[in-house]
Amino acid sequence: MNRNTFIIGFMLFALFFGAGNLIYPPTLGINSGTSYWAAIAGFVITGVGLPILAVTAISFVKNDARELADRVHPLFGLIFTSVVYLAIGPFFGIPRAATVAYEMGVEPFTSASSLSLFLFTTIFFILVYLVSRNPSKMVDRIGQYLTPVLLLAIVALCVGGFFLLDNQLADPTEKYTVSPFFTGFVEGYLTMDAIAALAFGIIVVNAFKERGISDQKNLIQSTLKAGAITGIGLVTVYGSIGWIGTKMAAEGNFTNGGDILSSAADLMFGSFGALLLGVIVALACFTTSVGLVVACGQFFTKITRFSYSTVILVVTIASYLIANQGLNTIISVSVPVLVFIYPIAIVLILLTFMQKLFNGEKTVYQGAIILTAIVSLYDGITAFGVTLPAVTSVMEYLPFFSIGLGWIVPAIIGGVIGYLFRGRLAPSYSN
Repeated sequence: MNRNTFIIGFMLFALFFGAGNLIYPPTLGINSGTSYWAAIAGFVITGVGLPILAVTAISFVKNDARELADRVHPLFGLIFTSVVYLAIGPFFGIPRAATVAYEMGVEPFTSASSLSLFLFTTIFFILVYLVSRNPSKMVDRIGQYLTPVLLLAIVALCVGGFFLLDNQLADPTEKYTVSPFFTGFVEGYLTMDAIAALAFGIIVVNAFKERGISDQKNLIQSTLKAGAITGIGLVTVYGSIGWIGTKMAAEGNFTNGGDILSSAADLMFGSFGALLLGVIVALACFTTSVGLVVACGQFFTKITRFSYSTVILVVTIASYLIANQGLNTIISVSVPVLVFIYPIAIVLILLTFMQKLFNGEKTVYQGAIILTAIVSLYDGITAFGVTLPAVTSVMEYLPFFSIGLGWIVPAIIGGVIGYLFRGRLAPSYSN
């Protein structure tokens, strides 16, 4: 691997490693207890494996994630991809990053108030906007400078977790008792990384193209190598901060993963721990926010008549306004949306790698996505707290429904039905 591959791999790690990556592994750790390793294995599949596959999938196409979604239908491609960018961008992803940075990096040193949140997010988003204005320089700024500092701070925290916390592991909570692996698998949705990867993928591809790699085969190989570097970093960090969570069960009750890490840092390093965690959170959330603003800017510039600078200004302002609603509000609304989007994204990504098996037939994409969407829409609605007894009684017959994966078999059935109708309704998308 050459220097550019490492720099781009480090950049991708920093883009992925944001708010969700910090707050969910410790929560998984404290809840899974003695079932931790099975749970974190499931989490890694959706939190690391799928995002790397998604980034690589983008290297198969000429433009961006919309080209993948267009294989179902152009209208679906426009709507679904726009929803993905809005979800990971100004509606949920960017505001969540800013509020996590505030709650874990600033709040421990100040009194919590709407005024302090307002002041922090004002400075935060001004800096995000300024760095996002020149995407070509972002790779070097993040890959060469910010990521190494972030990694050193994370290593210090994780090493402390292994050597300075010696509490015994607790028994797993109810949802991690029966199927910890699949529970961890579904929890990995909450990082948003698989759908964020659909946006980050084009940033990685463009970064390689700017460095002279244009042949598709070399582009795919380079993307995979950069993804491997990113994956190794993410697996190591997730495993480590999740392990910190398992050691904190005996220390009391915590409101969220950020609270767990803050308490652990204080136990290990005292006041220095709060400062160390603040550096990690600020860098992680800042780099992710910049990446998401750039991704949204590049996408919406393509589908609208607005300039890149105008789009990123609108995205930044919208994110700023939503961030000031607070972290709990953002999380409560985002979870149901992610539960709906994620299965569709997973199926779309997997079909991209499997398309040679069915010659890229459009009907296969359509059948698999339609049946997946029906089940995931139900899951999203119920995650909002809406009860649908009649529909639930039918959904309960689906295999894996009880572990949140009821969409798997319908996706397979839809793909098979689509294959049986291949060539009759629409052209293929084989490469």
